[in-house]
Amino acid sequence: MQLDHIRRDYKKAELDEGTIDKNPFKQFKTWINEAIALNIADVTAMSLISIGRDGFPQSRIVLLKDFSENGFTFFTNYNSDKGQAIDFNPKVGLHFFWADLERQIRITGTATKTTEEVSKSYFHSRPHKSQIAAVLSNQSSVIPSRDSLDNNFNKLIAELKGNDPEYPKNWGGYLVKPIKFEFWQGRESRLHDRIVFEKSENDWQIKRLAP
Repeated sequence: MQLDHIRRDYKKAELDEGTIDKNPFKQFKTWINEAIALNIADVTAMSLISIGRDGFPQSRIVLLKDFSENGFTFFTNYNSDKGQAIDFNPKVGLHFFWADLERQIRITGTATKTTEEVSKSYFHSRPHKSQIAAVLSNQSSVIPSRDSLDNNFNKLIAELKGNDPEYPKNWGGYLVKPIKFEFWQGRESRLHDRIVFEKSENDWQIKRLAP
């Protein structure tokens, strides 16, 4: 298969300064609601981009669990590679891509830990086995085998006897407070619409970028 022959055109929608919401959080809400209405798989999946201590960028998929004008929230193990990267440099990027809508959203901002109350509340709302997995996994560390992981998981399930585990202090949320949004709508002939919001004191400056 010749990869350079794989292409398609984008014709589903357009985006301009006259119709976009002047509040980027409201525009995000409109777009994600449209994606949810279409039952797009993994609609809350977003790429989290951070800078590791080695100076290289890191990207991985995490799930958006809440958003408001305060920012965008996801949860993870604080000792994981992503947690250590955020401790080193809290400046991060978020990237949503909904192929069915021919849309992308890029968000630049700063990540801070949520309160323990928020983290604990979400932790206990998760399915029982997901809670156990969060307690068990020393995320990003080397383990001897898949069997060892499964055996430890089953052992902890047996020990708990149906009870939920205690909230682990090394697990919780991050809130990403944006300073920049880019809304990307695919268009014909690769002349895509790119509308950027940049934070300026208490207001947002709106600009169009070349595709």
